[in-house]
Amino acid sequence: MPAPRPLLWLNVVGLTPRLLEHAPHLKTLAMRGSSKPLGGIVPAVTCSAQATALTGLAPSGHGIVGNGWFHRDTGEVRFWLQSNALIQGETVYAEARRRATERGEVFTCAKLFWWFNQGAPVDWSVTPKPWYGADGSKAFGIHGDPPDLCDELEAALGTFPFHTFWGPGSGLPASDWIANAAAHVLRTKRPTLTLVYLPHLDYDLQRFGPDTPQTAQRVREVDEAAGVVLKAAAETGTEVVAFSEYGLLPVERAELPNRVLREAGLLRVRDGPFGEVLDTFRSRAFAVCDHQVAHVYVQDAADRDRVATLLEARPGVARVLDERAKVAMGLEHPRAGDLVLHAMPDTWFAYPYWLDDKRAPDFARTVDIHRKPGYDPCELFFDPQLMAPKLRVLRKVLGKKLGFRYLMDVVPLDPTLVKGSHGLLPIDPNEGPVLVSSLASAIDAVDTLADLKQHALAQMGL
Repeated sequence: MPAPRPLLWLNVVGLTPRLLEHAPHLKTLAMRGSSKPLGGIVPAVTCSAQATALTGLAPSGHGIVGNGWFHRDTGEVRFWLQSNALIQGETVYAEARRRATERGEVFTCAKLFWWFNQGAPVDWSVTPKPWYGADGSKAFGIHGDPPDLCDELEAALGTFPFHTFWGPGSGLPASDWIANAAAHVLRTKRPTLTLVYLPHLDYDLQRFGPDTPQTAQRVREVDEAAGVVLKAAAETGTEVVAFSEYGLLPVERAELPNRVLREAGLLRVRDGPFGEVLDTFRSRAFAVCDHQVAHVYVQDAADRDRVATLLEARPGVARVLDERAKVAMGLEHPRAGDLVLHAMPDTWFAYPYWLDDKRAPDFARTVDIHRKPGYDPCELFFDPQLMAPKLRVLRKVLGKKLGFRYLMDVVPLDPTLVKGSHGLLPIDPNEGPVLVSSLASAIDAVDTLADLKQHALAQMGL
């Protein structure tokens, strides 16, 4: 019986059918093979979209209702968790291994910078994972399995440029490193299934919007990185499916639902020496904001109508989903909010709950993806009100090396700086996700992200 055929999943975040024109390597792949617009999901955000691709399920089935959510049992909002066990439903790599084992075949998988990486039943994995010291300090690093894989990659490629993966310094070096790491793994490990995540395009489309003159150049840059992986795939006889999770829309304003709830007396905070922090236990309602979708958790069901009325009156809110609407949207899961907000196309939801910036928590001005009770794209910017912010960073890094405590407080609090967002399905399919395959007829049955799993199993002959 033949062994499974090798397949590469190349996730080029933010690429759309319209932008494919500016990506020569991927466009050539499409011309030799095939391409089409790909139906996305809501919420159209990284963690939810990746979980749907991996399982073939809607959020109601896999439970990943956003990049983060409120954990009702602990009273905490947590974003960007990495445990593969959070995904409810059989993943493509778990099912592929099960099928191959039943047939007496060997299946291997490499998962490179995809989310839900830790504990995943794969053979090779690499993901960004800093170390946190007892004194509050943080050291950049990557985590992988087997344990010597990260050392092997950094010996070959240099230290992973973590500061360019997220934050004000986000840019091309991180995606270039990931692409070269993927090429190395393809050539030296020969996985059956290789999952690669290239985030570069996402950064400036959020900073400046998708309709600016520099967008074409950013597409060409990430396409060059993709080309490195495509070359290795061709050399190893690996078929390719490249796709994106979502397209981005230009936005002109931010809506702040937590301030609305605070002013209505529904949201409560705990004030202290480091600013105000959200008190989820005493709050009757609060919103977990995630791009153009917000999950609103309401402690008492009797308050839901009042909360819905308050929020649907906001100019940036397009829709408030109740229980019935969540079912229709595929979001009926215990992790989801009691209400779910959809933004207007030109609006995104910002998480701030404080009414006076002087009382903002100290982490609000830092890159702190785990303590903020919402997604914060302001972390992509240096605060324009600071004089010489990069010099400020250098001074703090020097202080860190000398052993001093430091606070990297360079992130702005102004949500109007953000000019691009995502989270909803596009009106025009050419502005949504795209699918590109190295095979001409292989994507006829693939219409949405949810179809990718079964397509991959068929491609590998499983």
